[in-house]
Amino acid sequence: MVAGQASEPTRRDFLYIASGGIAAVGAAAFIWPLVDQMNPSADVLALSSIKVDLSPVKEGEQITVMWRSKPVFVRHRTAKEVQQAEATNWKTMRDPQSDDSRVVAFGGALQKQWLVLVGICTHLGCIPLKTDKGYLCPCHGSQYDLSGRIVAGPAPLDLEVPPYKYLTATQIQIG
Repeated sequence: MVAGQASEPTRRDFLYIASGGIAAVGAAAFIWPLVDQMNPSADVLALSSIKVDLSPVKEGEQITVMWRSKPVFVRHRTAKEVQQAEATNWKTMRDPQSDDSRVVAFGGALQKQWLVLVGICTHLGCIPLKTDKGYLCPCHGSQYDLSGRIVAGPAPLDLEVPPYKYLTATQIQIG
């Protein structure tokens, strides 16, 4: 063989390439199910977002829906409740958030009458009860105002506002 010339492929070269290709396909076929089983199941994906019809909820009422195995409070606040929530001096609270930052806009205007909160106390995970002044955790006495902001008790944070958006004027999508 002269230097700089490539040799002709042999039968042995073909067998090396073919067996390497078969091994690669076999390894991929073995690894794929292991990786695929880490994806969320269909029931989990179905719960990743839910649609909620707001039309049956009358002013002053609240419904509870389940999202990602958590209760979510959807409260139709009265004008008086919105006014009380806005009048609260939120800058001095433990977890300062304005009422406007806890509601979402639709059609260019904040929908202040609708409050959407994850109904789990931020202290130890209890489910707060609805009261005239907001929410009360019966286990350890954490009190939240009409905007879900912590007012008293051991809870360190306000009730969580889940990611949501308006699909229509009477329908929201949580998640």
